[in-house]
Amino acid sequence: MTAFKKAVLFIHRWLGFTSGLVVFIVSITGCLFCFQDELQDMMHDYRKVQVMQKPALKPSELQGIVLKQFPKSAYAGMAYIAPDRAAQVRVTDKAGYHNVYINQYTGKIQGDDIMEKNFFVIVEFIHLYLLLPPETGKVVVGVAVLIFVALMITGIVLWWPKRKSDRKRSFTVKWNGRWRRINYDLHNVLGFYATSVAIILAITGLSMSFQWMERAIYNAGNIGRNINHDDEEKIMQSDTVNIPSAITVPAMDVAYQTIRTKSPDAPMIVFYGGEKKSDVLNAMSYPKPLYFSYSDSYQFDKHTGKLLSYLPNTKKSPGRKLNDMNYDIHVGQIAGLPGKIIAFLASLICASLPVTGFIIWLGKRNKKPKAKKIRAITHKKSHRHLVATSAEKN
Repeated sequence: MTAFKKAVLFIHRWLGFTSGLVVFIVSITGCLFCFQDELQDMMHDYRKVQVMQKPALKPSELQGIVLKQFPKSAYAGMAYIAPDRAAQVRVTDKAGYHNVYINQYTGKIQGDDIMEKNFFVIVEFIHLYLLLPPETGKVVVGVAVLIFVALMITGIVLWWPKRKSDRKRSFTVKWNGRWRRINYDLHNVLGFYATSVAIILAITGLSMSFQWMERAIYNAGNIGRNINHDDEEKIMQSDTVNIPSAITVPAMDVAYQTIRTKSPDAPMIVFYGGEKKSDVLNAMSYPKPLYFSYSDSYQFDKHTGKLLSYLPNTKKSPGRKLNDMNYDIHVGQIAGLPGKIIAFLASLICASLPVTGFIIWLGKRNKKPKAKKIRAITHKKSHRHLVATSAEKN
């Protein structure tokens, strides 16, 4: 091994030691989360409804039904997902956040999902924060992911075949070899195949946690364009002076009707907003249920429902569109089921790399004393042979 590769191996090894456990946890939880929508649909039939040939209930009606059922709760948000899916009204109380599933046609409450007890929400919080306080956990995970990207790059340098005769061995696992050889190949070969996907998963994950990465993706997507940031979300405020004393139509219903007019083909609409009087009512519409790309963005006055800003996906810059696609890319669903399978397998391989790498290190560490012992025995035998030969000659 050249001096350069020895230096790279040293860096690779110690970067692995510092980040291995976090990478393993983040990767395993990523595997579990990839198919969370499909698994939750299988486990909870309250997420689906029978499609009816009549309009869905208005947001204020759904909100009123849920708050009547949960009188000690505060409203926190709402989502229409699809014609065949229950609407979700989010409320918060002493037990935490609830996602209340309600039939959007009949108003029947079908299920109450306490988020702090939801397995996949717990998995997501481990994935994002390791169950540490969010600001601390985010940094720990972020640093580990950055180290992991460096590990993948140094791993490629170490993997790179020096001779043409080594290429076949570098691309295949020798399944009929000894277990140490199989482990070595699993680390090197599978690591190589997962590298490109793993780096994409790492970058998209970082962009959802850190503004500097989101900004970097925005700028990278807009290379060659005159960036004026017109499509970036501006902080709007509701009118706190001219609040109508008598409101005939709730602001959320006005906003809902506006969205249905401007985005008629969007099955998924999500409402969210702050508690202050000056906060706006934010809304997003999406062209595909449970997918978060290609969205139209809205801001409304929370008291009147007046449209304050509207940014359709068609007017967003490539950089903004790329950032909007982060989640769908991160879980693989941007490419449908095949994409999810690829993301799942890549995450599984990433979880295995710290394990197989540690086994390789242990094997080499345990080999060193044996090698010294063999050299010592060989040296003694050679010395005895020389002494015996000299004695015979004499």
